Amino acid sequence: MRLLSSAGFTLMLVLSSPAYAQDRTDQTGDDDFHTDQAIVVTAPYVRSLDILGNVTVMEGEKLAQDIRGQIGDSLTSQPGVSATSFSPGASRPVLRGFSGKRVAVLVDGIGSIDASTTSADHGVSIDPLTAERIEILRGPSVLLFSSQAVGGAVNVFDRRIPRGLPEDPLHIDALASYGSAADDVGIGASVDAPIGKQFVIHVDGNYRDSGNLRAGGLIYSDPLRQRLLGLAADATADGDADEAERLTEAANSRGRIPNSASTSTSAGIGGAFVNDGGMLGVSFGYYDSEYGIPPRADLGEAPTIKLRQYRADLRGEVELGDGLFEKLRFRGAYGDYRHTEFDDGVPGTTFLNKGIEFRAELAQNDRGGWRGASGVQYSARDFAAIGDEAFLPRNESQKIAAFTLQEYEIGALTIEGALRFENVGITANSIGFDRSFDSLSGAVGASYELADGLKASLSVSRSERAPSPEELLSDGPHAATQAYERGDPTFGKETSWGGEASLKFNRDGWSAGLTGYASWFDNFIYETDTGLTEDDLPLYVFLQDKARVWGFEFEGTAPLAQAGGFHIAADVTADMTRAKIVDGPFVPRIPPLRVKGGLEASGERVDMRAEVEWTDDQNRIAAFETPTKGFTLVNASITWRPLPETKNLSLTLAADNIFDVDARRHASFTKDYVPLAGRDIRITARASF
Repeated sequence: MRLLSSAGFTLMLVLSSPAYAQDRTDQTGDDDFHTDQAIVVTAPYVRSLDILGNVTVMEGEKLAQDIRGQIGDSLTSQPGVSATSFSPGASRPVLRGFSGKRVAVLVDGIGSIDASTTSADHGVSIDPLTAERIEILRGPSVLLFSSQAVGGAVNVFDRRIPRGLPEDPLHIDALASYGSAADDVGIGASVDAPIGKQFVIHVDGNYRDSGNLRAGGLIYSDPLRQRLLGLAADATADGDADEAERLTEAANSRGRIPNSASTSTSAGIGGAFVNDGGMLGVSFGYYDSEYGIPPRADLGEAPTIKLRQYRADLRGEVELGDGLFEKLRFRGAYGDYRHTEFDDGVPGTTFLNKGIEFRAELAQNDRGGWRGASGVQYSARDFAAIGDEAFLPRNESQKIAAFTLQEYEIGALTIEGALRFENVGITANSIGFDRSFDSLSGAVGASYELADGLKASLSVSRSERAPSPEELLSDGPHAATQAYERGDPTFGKETSWGGEASLKFNRDGWSAGLTGYASWFDNFIYETDTGLTEDDLPLYVFLQDKARVWGFEFEGTAPLAQAGGFHIAADVTADMTRAKIVDGPFVPRIPPLRVKGGLEASGERVDMRAEVEWTDDQNRIAAFETPTKGFTLVNASITWRPLPETKNLSLTLAADNIFDVDARRHASFTKDYVPLAGRDIRITARASF
């Protein structure tokens, strides 16, 4: 309540500011008034976050084409990004091999306030159909948002709190798509309308309905098929012909993955007061989803999860003039989340999560090449799992942090530094657990322009991460993951040293970027299969040990020719992560080497693209983890813009996995029985007027 009172006091201060006496309109000149395309919205007070990591931006036609039911599966075309792909209805991003708490999934800098980090089967409560822009941060630049997200952050910008005033009396954004692999239908639309010269309102609604996903080959991987056939042989020997037939049919099954259908609905309303003195906006959103968890034939569970979230958001900016500070920014959100796991239609465990988060930052004016921002952040969570399979006790956690990011430019040299202090408290009264962790993380980096368009960067970071409630307190069976999960309440902080180096070139249409990174962890926390069983389920435990993580990302583009009004270019991306426990096994669920190459012809009205994505075998595995066979995907697309001299309307026809191959993500807990989609013919229409 003290936090809510403080937020209300801040609102009154902003509304009473004399700076709000003047009119302000958006002057970017872009077709979409919501954002300035040239600015990384995550940190517009520095020239580039690339010094302390890599930043990728997805928006426009590319984002519309890649949108899937969950945010994780919507980002996998980007270098260094994979997904947990637990089911089509539950998939979080995996950045540089990290997932869960180590990857922050944000809405304009504020957490998703759901239960998606609690377990891989829990969906993210962000509807990708609401996204107008997604920024992917990798490396220590994520200290702006969290010291726990050592892998990076995915920052989703939606339209619910408008950032500017549309010039027209009505601005409409709409997106519709159909995918054949799951009979996947998605449709969304939003309307922004100015009221007077300083106020704009926003309304949006989105709906998605996806059937059971069709696989490109056998549903079960070879190791799991052999297990099922072995169990079938045992059943035959025991005289249980029906069980033997069931297991044999499952082992040889193809086509649709059972219980993989999902539906979701979201709606939002918001408004903002905008003028030369800044802006103040609020929004309210609703998200509802129901999705199935595909079963394993040897375990027999086929749960369905129904979730809903109510969320309120606040965003404000105050222009402070020409003094030391240029602008005050603040963001806040409250979320009320609930989901229930159903076993054969019978309600089982219910997960409840109520949370609040607030951040404020002061951005500095440029003073002789010195710029940056400093801020504070607070979040609190009240989490409960109720039911026979409540593997996590009710717990409360809160986080208080202070951070700064500073940049200084001297000619061709730019120096950047970040520092974050964070206090995390976790309490579970039912078991008498009460611990607090202080962490101090920092990074320093420099970039130097070696020649016109050629820049080298180097950074070093030191990170401390408090263990999460799931890593500390889990102890119980979980039907949806079909595992017994056990944490360790004695875990200490996870600490690491990291280094990152990059070389980037961009000139005359040619671009290339190579980034290498490495981290050395003390007390690295990971979850692994023990090979044992508990309550007739595989026993997974969280362990803590020394570990090393290293890898690289590469992307490049080369112009090839101009022909028939088309600009023809080639591009290639590649990424690899290795992670190993020192003097021990490999870390489980680390994506293997991946290389993707494409040819694209871009014209005024038509774009055409063909690409090949190759993923290596993954044989660097943990104990009791199965290897994953590599695969090659061939994709193609054509985009048509029927209106001359504008990109406001586009139609895209895409064919993914054209040759219908069997493909599985090694980062997925369920990859042995939930493969990726087979051939998928997808039609997407996008409009912005």
